[in-house]
Amino acid sequence: MTEATAGKDQQHPLYNRDRPLIDILLSQEATDYNLAELARLRMRYQGFPGARDIQKDLDKVLQQWGLTEAELFEKTRQIHDLGGIYKSRGKKDEQDWN
Repeated sequence: MTEATAGKDQQHPLYNRDRPLIDILLSQEATDYNLAELARLRMRYQGFPGARDIQKDLDKVLQQWGLTEAELFEKTRQIHDLGGIYKSRGKKDEQDWN
């Protein structure tokens, strides 16, 4: 990494799509769908060198819901084991990794 890019925050390519979702999570309860969304977004932004406001707000949602990250991931593993939390818009058994 050059000195010019060292320490400079990057713009996440999905920031503009994710920001409204995070604002919704901040104002809603911990439903199965919202838990899955929070876990998905935490994984997306984990270690990302930028989007500090999103990372801070994801931490805030966890705190509002009274969960640790480990508890969140355990709950969402159980939710995904049951299946059907994300309804596919296309082929059956298709996974959405966006």
